[in-house]
Amino acid sequence: MNISVIGTGYVGTVSAACFAELGHKVICVDIDRSKIDQINAGIPPIYEEGLSELLKKHAGKNLSATSDYDFALMNSEVSLISVGTPSDPDGNIDLGIVRAASTSLGAALKNKNGYHVFVVKSTVVPETTEKVVLPIIEKNSGKHQGDFGIAMNPEFLREGKAVYDFMHPDKIVVGSMDKRSGDIVASLYRGLECEITRTNPRTAEMIKYANNAFLATKISFSNEIGNICKELGIDTYEVMKAVGKDFRIGPNFLNAGAGFGGSCFPKDVKALIGKAKEIGYEPILLKSVIMVNEGQPGRMVWLLKSRIGTLKGKKITVLGLAFKNDTDDIRESRAIPVIKELLDNGAIVSAYDPMANENMRKIFKRVEYHSSAEDALRGSDACLVMTEWDEFKSLESEFDVMKNKLLIDGRHMLTPKRDIEYIGLCW
Repeated sequence: MNISVIGTGYVGTVSAACFAELGHKVICVDIDRSKIDQINAGIPPIYEEGLSELLKKHAGKNLSATSDYDFALMNSEVSLISVGTPSDPDGNIDLGIVRAASTSLGAALKNKNGYHVFVVKSTVVPETTEKVVLPIIEKNSGKHQGDFGIAMNPEFLREGKAVYDFMHPDKIVVGSMDKRSGDIVASLYRGLECEITRTNPRTAEMIKYANNAFLATKISFSNEIGNICKELGIDTYEVMKAVGKDFRIGPNFLNAGAGFGGSCFPKDVKALIGKAKEIGYEPILLKSVIMVNEGQPGRMVWLLKSRIGTLKGKKITVLGLAFKNDTDDIRESRAIPVIKELLDNGAIVSAYDPMANENMRKIFKRVEYHSSAEDALRGSDACLVMTEWDEFKSLESEFDVMKNKLLIDGRHMLTPKRDIEYIGLCW
């Protein structure tokens, strides 16, 4: 089938490459000329494991990129809206980019004959597909639902493992307003071994939010328990290992630490809170999930101060800047509030991340960025571990270059050494 993918961020680029791998012909659409040129050259605009190989394989064959909505729509049967849905200053979802994409797609549809299906793949709050996207496409095309199809198809991709997750899904959800459009969207995934859940658009939208909110809740719950265990001298990892053996709970997302970040969990929980308030419901539990998460980075700095006192003039090393390992994405990284508080307290911040140095440099110019952990640690008064990179697990002699061997681990990454003062955030 011929597909156009609107937006070349994490979801859009990965989806485009993977649909090409499944045998579809894919046209990517973006307003960023540099991204278009990169994709046409087979170069991914973002880092994702396995993505580079797929783009090299399909670019110039059954995958291309353009800024021309009319061309993309005329040469496809299905359009996936995969644009960003950032938070506004109050934490509510900002649908500005979704609205703009829908407007352009509606205008392009005006001159097209034949049935076309529009699929919202961006993460949007319930009712968005029906009450925002559909009316905009109808208004700008002069056509009505039925003349074209509309559906919601959320993604469940982990950054760093998105290509694998797309090709090996645990669920595929298709929410459509009619059977014809739902059948077409479901057919895109032919060849993948996964049951497809068929529902309506607003239910599909809520499935995505409920999924992410539950995982975020498990993390904040684990952190709350971890904070209590810390005060009682109990190893929270021993506790949660036993708790996770309960088949009703499971072992995943029970690791206490510095909290969750990234482009999904913080934004999606806040957006769901905003939607709940809009309909007159006060989401107490979800608000607590965010509250616990936002408090974890401050506990890192509190522990640091409790050991070395004033931070003014002290050199503090931060290991790990990305919100998680295997990505260069720093969105909502727990390292950001930690670095800000360190700088606000007059500390000299030295940092290292295998991939995210340059991205973090755009936020903090005063930080000293290094190309290795050892260089970042040299002469430091303390070290804070913020990201679970595998290479940090093998660090040992590198700590010898520190002025004061104080290590505060926010990710349960390291094994305490005899001559290092090791402090776990929640254990």
